[in-house]
Amino acid sequence: MHGLADLPPATQGEALSYACGRLVRVTHDALPETSHDVPAAPRDPSDALRVPAHRVSPRAINYWRTKAAIGAVITLGIALPIYFLVPSRPWWATALLALVILFDVVELFVVPKLRFKIHRWEVNDIAIHTRVGWLGRESRIAPLSRVQTVDSNQGPLMRRFRLASVTVTTASAAGPITITGLDADDARELVVQLTEITAATEGDAT
Repeated sequence: MHGLADLPPATQGEALSYACGRLVRVTHDALPETSHDVPAAPRDPSDALRVPAHRVSPRAINYWRTKAAIGAVITLGIALPIYFLVPSRPWWATALLALVILFDVVELFVVPKLRFKIHRWEVNDIAIHTRVGWLGRESRIAPLSRVQTVDSNQGPLMRRFRLASVTVTTASAAGPITITGLDADDARELVVQLTEITAATEGDAT
C-alpha cells in the first residue's frame, strides 16, 4: 500500500484537492440548519400597546349619564325661565334653546355608551397606554420611566357607583394621564402596580 509521499507530485496535488473537497462537504453537511433558529428582531414596545387591552367599568356608563343629567338640569333650569320670562323672543333664542336641549339629549343617551366603547387602558412593565374620547379620540403612551406621581380620586358621585379615577403625572408637556371610570378595587390595585413598577424602573423622571 503506497502512501501520499510515494505518488508523483501531480498525483499528490489531485489527491489533496479531492480530500479537501470531501472534508468541506462533510463539514458543511454536519452543521445544523440555523436559518430558522435566528430570533426575529425585537418589536417596538409600543406595538404591543396599539389597542389598549382593558375597558373601564360598565358602571361608568350610568356614572356619565347621571353626571350629564345633573348638568342638564342646571343648564335647563337657567335657560328655560329666561326663555319664557322674556316677552319678546327672537328666533335665534328659540334656535339656541333647541340646540341646548339637543346637546343634553346627546350627552344623556349617546355619549356615555360611546365613551365606554372608546375608553381603554393598559399597563405593562414598559409603558402606560390610554385611549379616550367620543367624537374624537386621543391616545397617550407614556414610558413608566417618566412617571412622577400616581394618584387616585373618588368624588361623591363616583363613590355612589363604586368607581374611581387614576391620574398619572409624567415628565411630559402634554400633562397628566387620567383613567376615569375604573372599578374602585381595580383603581387601588392599579395604583399599587404602577407604584411598584415605577419604583423598580430605572430612568430619569424629571
